[in-house]
Amino acid sequence: MAIWKDNTAARVNPTPAPEQPTRYEPPPRPEPAANPAPAATPAPTARAEHAAPRKESLIAADITIEGKIEGGGSVRIAGKFKGDVNVQGDLTIDAGAKLTGGVRADKVTIAGELEGNVEQATLVDLQHSGVIIGDVKAGSLTVAAGARLRGQAEFGWDDGKGGAKVGKHG
Repeated sequence: MAIWKDNTAARVNPTPAPEQPTRYEPPPRPEPAANPAPAATPAPTARAEHAAPRKESLIAADITIEGKIEGGGSVRIAGKFKGDVNVQGDLTIDAGAKLTGGVRADKVTIAGELEGNVEQATLVDLQHSGVIIGDVKAGSLTVAAGARLRGQAEFGWDDGKGGAKVGKHG
């Protein structure tokens, strides 16, 4: 007497059914609550254009570009750029980077080197590793210990241009 059942019948593999394309069905939506809580609204900001985050373009550390930058976003320079920068956003020059040209931006942060004039800015932040060779016209200027500037700086004059020349007084 055998302990196992001896199955000598031949095994037949069934033919596979043709594959059907998989259909995507979105998950069911939850039903709204009877008394939904009001959504929290963000506090209003002083300037509406700062409510949405701005996009930032990057010139990487191993890149050298010559040309002109204009637009509504922010720019970060980690490499070398030769030309004017005119943006409605912020401009950041990273440590080790160099910009040769004129600048117009909301906020200018300099940790690298700027060889040119800041013609108009709300705020210029010259960090400890930063160098400016040129003139600065800004609403506000912050200079960290160790930073270097060769040129003239005009700031604090609220004329809408980020600085203005002061006339001679009689």
